[in-house]
Amino acid sequence: MANQRAEDARRRVELQEQDRRREGAAAQQLIDAFVVSAREKGLAIEPLQAQLLDGHTARTDRRGWYLNASHSLAIGEHGEYFQLVVPGGLRERIRGVKLESSLPPLHVGRGGRDGETGYLKEFLAWRLAAD
Repeated sequence: MANQRAEDARRRVELQEQDRRREGAAAQQLIDAFVVSAREKGLAIEPLQAQLLDGHTARTDRRGWYLNASHSLAIGEHGEYFQLVVPGGLRERIRGVKLESSLPPLHVGRGGRDGETGYLKEFLAWRLAAD
């Protein structure tokens, strides 16, 4: 019985990971199309700033386009998806932050506050229309 429960739990985790990868692949297609459109439109690529959990900002090693007004999400110039709220303090403010891309979601901020959630497609369209 315990072995069956462990196997069932392992299988659920495996299926969730497959769904996450499938969603990420679909989201990456949207991002790739966005990068092409942004370049065609001439949207300026800018240095990205990270938001530290202590409320300060820090420079990063990446450039791209911010996706929302609070600058907590961005698309890198090569199509990476970045979440810009990161842990850190004085050291990161001085040295900067090395950003790691993450698997993009189709629904941004699922479970978050109003105004910070929505479909990735809408965030990308908003950014293209903003300039």
